[in-house]
Amino acid sequence: MSGLAFLIPVALGLGLSGLVAFIWSLNNGQYEDMDGAAVRILIEDEQP
Repeated sequence: MSGLAFLIPVALGLGLSGLVAFIWSLNNGQYEDMDGAAVRILIEDEQP
């Protein structure tokens, strides 16, 4: 029983910190250009 008293707050804290990190990344424009990286890999660099 004492293990649950420790693990439940830890799990809730990790879940809350993950949610906060996700909301922070949404607010900072992390998901604005979803197609850019997918197209950028197909563009060949010019040879010098």
